[in-house]
Amino acid sequence: MTAPGTGPRLLARFGRIPVATRSHLGWAFLLAGVFLFELADLNTFALVAPELRKQWHLSVASVGLVTGLGFVGMFFGSWIGGWLSDRYGRKKPLIWSSVWFSVCSVLSAFTANLALLGVFRVLTGVGLTAMTAVALTYVSEMYPRELRGRYLALIFGMGLAGIPLISWFARAVVPSGTNGWRWVFLIGGLGLVIAVLMVRFLPESVRWQVANGTGDRAEALVARLEGQAVAKLGRDLPEPVVLTEAAPAKGGLRELFSEQYRRRTIVFFIASIFAVVGFYGYNSFVPTLLVERGFDVVQSLTYTSIVQLGALPGAFIAWLFTDRWERKYSLGVCYLLITALALVYGFADQAPVILVSGFLIAMLLQTSTVLAFTYGPEIFPTELRGLGGGLGNGLGRLATFGGSNLLPVIFTSFGYTAVFVYVAAALAISAVAFLGWGERTTRRSLETVSADAGTSPLSETTPQ
Repeated sequence: MTAPGTGPRLLARFGRIPVATRSHLGWAFLLAGVFLFELADLNTFALVAPELRKQWHLSVASVGLVTGLGFVGMFFGSWIGGWLSDRYGRKKPLIWSSVWFSVCSVLSAFTANLALLGVFRVLTGVGLTAMTAVALTYVSEMYPRELRGRYLALIFGMGLAGIPLISWFARAVVPSGTNGWRWVFLIGGLGLVIAVLMVRFLPESVRWQVANGTGDRAEALVARLEGQAVAKLGRDLPEPVVLTEAAPAKGGLRELFSEQYRRRTIVFFIASIFAVVGFYGYNSFVPTLLVERGFDVVQSLTYTSIVQLGALPGAFIAWLFTDRWERKYSLGVCYLLITALALVYGFADQAPVILVSGFLIAMLLQTSTVLAFTYGPEIFPTELRGLGGGLGNGLGRLATFGGSNLLPVIFTSFGYTAVFVYVAAALAISAVAFLGWGERTTRRSLETVSADAGTSPLSETTPQ
């Protein structure tokens, strides 16, 4: 149990560390492994869908249904994962969800019909986004405020390698034979390796332990990080500035919509819903829509693989400005640029235009994802951080379930171009929400951002 008054001082010591230590770097590689599998899995069904349509005689609507079912699982995963991380800590749910995702991905490879595959895509989605929701919360709490955006960009950027890797892997194995598509799901089982490494090397969040009265357990970790920071800087750290201990948030769904947090919760949820709908509206259907446009399966997968190479520089572009410029404005500008490019892509019928605009869309989608993933957990207090960030992300996935079923209707009724007009409109709404009503979070302590929501003010006291 944390002794009275020691929690704020421990947080002050933790918060004064201005650099990323070697421990931070080690955690970054582990968390990058989490995102590697999460981001690879995003496109697995989209990549095998053209082949399954041939083998199982599926319609575009059937592809949309299975895609949508995966998003239903992702909604529950984000919600449950966030709730579990607020209740049981960040580390344990991160490990549990990694194991769940890996097992369900492997089981997806052994399905023989669309119904069973749909069930396992739902279950895979639960583990997948639970894992993501907790990892994002962890990064926001454990990295220096001046660097948390850049380190999420680094972590996410390394994880983004999963997108082209799975695209090119699918390009190699899917056409290889009747069962080639199964290998695309089997590779998800390697997530078990990451789970084992997290058991050994990933510590519990300092902020979560302080908020839950077990801050004394984090004392040794904070002392170690301080020592590593001093060694890296070659000088002593500044004196800790202790903030007056504020009344803790109660936690739970009701408090997210209390007077203190209602505005930021609603704005974040609306922006997340339309951003995720636009993101998946583009990524999940492009291979199938290209086939419908007249390209064959191999051409479709080749074009998709080339375009998705744009994802890799996307996160690292975010590194350049995420902790320099205010995140809400950066998000708005990114989404407006993608809106314009989606319209170019939708009206294009020549391969060079499709490839260039698609590459830029893939790049900026990942740039904006880094910014949004950093922003979400920042705007909630520790007791609500997992639930608020996870539920916002999850609602976007749930809305995508409706969008996945709506997109085939739009395509059938209005044609190929109309799909991209729909994607552009969704992203434009998200841009307006962030630009008009987003919160200022860049280079600010999480405690200060929470205080701005109307919690008890945090005032500085004399360093002790």
